[in-house]
Amino acid sequence: MDLATFYSLGIGLIFVGILVIFVAIILVVVSNVRGGGKVKGGGAIIIGPVPIIFGTDKQSIKTILLLSITLTVLLIILIITSYVVSR
Repeated sequence: MDLATFYSLGIGLIFVGILVIFVAIILVVVSNVRGGGKVKGGGAIIIGPVPIIFGTDKQSIKTILLLSITLTVLLIILIITSYVVSR
């Protein structure tokens, strides 16, 4: 693959991400207007191997914590594997 293919793929992924955000916003607005439901969510900022977790309720925080710990462990395994292979 050449550089232009990767560039096109990156731009395409950016547009897909923006589309997903707009669809999520529309779904939240429609669900709040129709059913008066609550929105729950959370997120994680991973700086190196340290996750910083935030959320709106305990269940969201537990889920994000589990996912971020899994991602951190996979990252450490990838780093160790890369180091061993490159030696």
